[in-house]
Amino acid sequence: MHLKIHNISGCDTIVAACDADLIGQTLTCPQCDIIVDESFYGTETATEEEIINALRSAANANIIGEKVCAIALKAGIIDKETIILIGNIPHAQIYGV
Repeated sequence: MHLKIHNISGCDTIVAACDADLIGQTLTCPQCDIIVDESFYGTETATEEEIINALRSAANANIIGEKVCAIALKAGIIDKETIILIGNIPHAQIYGV
């Protein structure tokens, strides 16, 4: 799994996490295309614990992949209803309010 934390001046952090095997792929569905790019999702590998800690501390997150979404579900960070499929790959976004 890959993890990148984006610190944006004047905004909350955005956590991006994905399954490592998705890097470089373009996922498509009728509503959108997503390029799983390492410039957004990062090149650093992360453990399950690191993913959970990053997601719990983030105001906003973008996660994609079976492993990453399963970890977020198991940790209670997201609900099953918040996951959409893009090219049969689970994807979820978390927004702080």
